[in-house]
Amino acid sequence: MRVLRVWPRWIPRAWPRRVTPGRSHWLAHLVLIAGVATFAFPVYMAIIGSTHDLGTIARGELPLTPGPHAIKNYTQAWTSGEGERVRGTPVRRWMLNSLVMALAIATGKIVISILSAFAVAFFAFPLRMFFFWMIFVTLMLPVEVRIIPTYKVVSDLAMINTYQGLIIPLIASATATLIFRQFFLTVPDEMVDAAKIDGAGPMRFFWSILIPLSSSSAALFVILFIYGWNQYLWPLLITTRSELNTVVIGITKMIGVGDAQTDWQLIMATSVLAMLPPVAVVILMQRWFVKGLTESEK
Repeated sequence: MRVLRVWPRWIPRAWPRRVTPGRSHWLAHLVLIAGVATFAFPVYMAIIGSTHDLGTIARGELPLTPGPHAIKNYTQAWTSGEGERVRGTPVRRWMLNSLVMALAIATGKIVISILSAFAVAFFAFPLRMFFFWMIFVTLMLPVEVRIIPTYKVVSDLAMINTYQGLIIPLIASATATLIFRQFFLTVPDEMVDAAKIDGAGPMRFFWSILIPLSSSSAALFVILFIYGWNQYLWPLLITTRSELNTVVIGITKMIGVGDAQTDWQLIMATSVLAMLPPVAVVILMQRWFVKGLTESEK
């Protein structure tokens, strides 16, 4: 039997209309394209400069097309860091220092913040809100404000030129604590009561329920990783040996006092290599990053 599908009379037919992009639609895209080009062009020129020799850059004849010296420049920067006019440290050593610092700072900030937020949100103890507001007040005290006492403490503990000195003073985060606390306050009391009825203790509830629900931790990890990777002032003060410099400090020290003492092709190659880990983290964690920023279901 052939069945005819008939539209009910009480349901109007809604045929899709073809939307014609207006002037504002194209104007918005042009503004976005112009903004992307403004930010991307210096990066493109750094990539192009890393493929040419020093003479081409020094003469101001850098073209817009890649050159034939890419393999030589990147190999030289990665293995030795020594150019025609300066002697440096291999970039792989600087990138290892930056990677250790960024991973430790991002992981440590999340672990400490999520545990402190869990304690403040779910436990009743004396002066609970006082300690929370003390943590919150530290938002007004960035590293630059407390740099002298922090350096004094690190120096007294003999942590100059160590990974501990690079990481520990930057490992706490009041911002992450505030974000996790606000999320934990949205967890319904019924979920907590159900966990108690099932015999789950506080840490079981924390690991089995709160951690899987905390999708914002992925977004925070990306932000905090980039924060740790781009640190400049604190590593500049706490490290005096070249082999413990981060890649940001290393690029600065590769620049001489004048153009005659600068291997620009190695600096540009090092800059391109320094951009790869943050870009890789953003690309690999893009799905969780967007979910952590936009997730509204609790």
